[in-house]
Amino acid sequence: MRVLYDLKNNYLQMKKYRMILLLAMLFPTVLLCGQTKYYDAAQFPLIGKITTQTETRYERLPAALKNECRPPVWNLGKNTAGLAIRFRTNSTSISAKWDLYENRYMNHMTATGIKGLDLYAWEKDHWQFVNTGRPDGKSNEKQIIANMTPTEREYLLYLPLYDGVTALSVGIDSTTTIQQPVLSFPETEKPIIVYGTSITQGGCASRPGMAYTNILERKLNKEFINLGFSGNGQLDYEIAEVMAKRHDAALFLLDFIPNVNTTQIKEKTAKFIGILRKENPETPILLVESVIFSHSVFDQSIEAIVAEKNSTLKAECDRLRKNGDKNIYYLPSHNFLGNDGEATVDGIHLTDLGFERFSEKLYQAIKKTLH
Repeated sequence: MRVLYDLKNNYLQMKKYRMILLLAMLFPTVLLCGQTKYYDAAQFPLIGKITTQTETRYERLPAALKNECRPPVWNLGKNTAGLAIRFRTNSTSISAKWDLYENRYMNHMTATGIKGLDLYAWEKDHWQFVNTGRPDGKSNEKQIIANMTPTEREYLLYLPLYDGVTALSVGIDSTTTIQQPVLSFPETEKPIIVYGTSITQGGCASRPGMAYTNILERKLNKEFINLGFSGNGQLDYEIAEVMAKRHDAALFLLDFIPNVNTTQIKEKTAKFIGILRKENPETPILLVESVIFSHSVFDQSIEAIVAEKNSTLKAECDRLRKNGDKNIYYLPSHNFLGNDGEATVDGIHLTDLGFERFSEKLYQAIKKTLH
């Protein structure tokens, strides 16, 4: 009887080992992953900031500006548009924990775009979308991707466009490692600094990676600093002073027309640019016309207002050139969004399709400006 028991026990053990071997062949990542271990993202590089002298890590404006600029601008500076974490890991899964500043809601923009995370991986020669961290409250813990091969990869994790982040951790398999990035891109030595409106900030991309500054960052493999302030890209001189201190900028891109009227364009454009020029006399400046809003095909008042503002900006650019500024460039709005009227969510703010079309026009202009 003892012999029969041993034979049966050995048979069951062999069957168990064969099952484990079969599972290892079919699902290797499942057996390697283990539990999720979280690491504070503060230990990894953060790109997209105009300065490190901020109240907290995950915000866009220097602390010194708190009582100097208009309150709406300061509050929007708490939004993390354009900020991204860089890291390297061989984990088969990636998760994230993040706490939001406001847990905002808007009726024309997705929650993933407002307050979600967006993960990209470097694949051979480009940044490839991986997946999105979907928010469901002020505090979030989400698995972004699972079941990957255990290969060393470089990652780019975009932060929310229309909310802030007060805490962020990256989770990986407990049996794997997470390290500092090795790749030197997106290149951070000569960033492109973009000033503008809600469209610049990312309204209304479905996820953070689809804001036009983030699209261009990946296309050019160059750091973009997003100073878009929803409804408040009104040529505030305090913002020009902050921008001017970045003497390493490759380009200042100014996309403010939707938030100003013709009087402001005439009175403030030259002074705003003068602040930049005082410390950056040779840095290229690209002035961008307002997109032609989709509903202006039917709304004649909007069509006239946009046309007048764009022509006023062109006159200001011509005057600056005539006065000797040889490094100022101008991008007309022709066919920014295509002609089918399908590029916005509300006639004004862009969908992902709109951002792709807009970024392609900007990409061509930037390439010409920088070379």
